[in-house]
Amino acid sequence: MATSVFHDPVIILSLGTQSSMLVPNMDPESSIAVCDCCGLTEECTPAYIERVRERHHGKWICGLCAEAVKDEILRNNESQSAVGTEEAMAKLRSFCKKSSDSTGPPPNPTVLLISAVRQILKRGLDSRSAPGSPSRNLKEIPGVRALV
Repeated sequence: MATSVFHDPVIILSLGTQSSMLVPNMDPESSIAVCDCCGLTEECTPAYIERVRERHHGKWICGLCAEAVKDEILRNNESQSAVGTEEAMAKLRSFCKKSSDSTGPPPNPTVLLISAVRQILKRGLDSRSAPGSPSRNLKEIPGVRALV
């Protein structure tokens, strides 16, 4: 995860084991809040920040992490193993930490695109050379005429 540098004064509120950062913005109606799970920053009004903290036991989490926490709670409630908000947030924090530790610096998007296209082309060529590939058996499908 990249480290952000803020030139404005930073207020750090210690809440339990995690800390929330509020970076005052030039606009007095909004502040920049940092997600306690993934570290994403969002510009929010103080009222919104308080509503989110009320729902998540004093922690501020971004919208994406809030949805992931909700999904974790619902999924575990369906499987009869009740999970609370704090436990779901702990699982998400653990997942975010593991994924940020293992990924390293972000890869070059051009290289990723080239790699993805290469894989798609390889799969396409492999499926055509397979003995029972759909491209060879088009004649067997009713109502389809092969252009061979």
